[in-house]
Amino acid sequence: MRDNGDRRFVTEYTRDYYGGALMLLIGLGAVVQGMQYGVGTMTHMQSGFFPVALGGVLAFLGLVIAAGARRNAAATEEEVLPPEWRGWICITLGILVFLVLGRYGGLVPATFAIVFISALGDRDNTVWSAFLLAIAICVISVVLFWWALKLPFPLFSWG
Repeated sequence: MRDNGDRRFVTEYTRDYYGGALMLLIGLGAVVQGMQYGVGTMTHMQSGFFPVALGGVLAFLGLVIAAGARRNAAATEEEVLPPEWRGWICITLGILVFLVLGRYGGLVPATFAIVFISALGDRDNTVWSAFLLAIAICVISVVLFWWALKLPFPLFSWG
C-alpha cells in the first residue's frame, strides 16, 4: 500500500461533522415520531410535546455542531489511538449492575453503582474521586427523582 502522506482518516472535523449529523437525524426522528401523538400547546401539553421539544433541541444542536465542524476544519492530523477498553468495560459493567440493583436493590445502590463503576473507567479518576462523585449523584438523584418528581422507585429494597 502506498503512503502518500494523506492519512487523515479520523479528524476532529469528521468526528464533529458526523456526530452532529447523527444528532440531527435522531432529533428529527424524535420530532416526527412525537408529532404522531399530538403536541398541544404550552398551557395544555399533550403526550407528544416533550419528545417534539427535545427532538427539536437535539436537531438544532446537531446542526450547530455539524456547521461548526466545517468552520473549524483545520489541516491537523490526529493520531488514531487504540480503543479505551477500560472505559468500555467499566461503562458497560456499570449499566449492567444498575439494571440488576435497580430491580433488586433500589435507587440509591443502583445509582451509586453505575456512577462509581463508570467513573473508574476514566484513568484520571481515583477511587476516592469516584466515590465522592457517586455520593453526590446519589444525593441529587434522591432529591430529583424520589422527592421532587415522586417517582415510585424505592430508595432501598432487598429482593
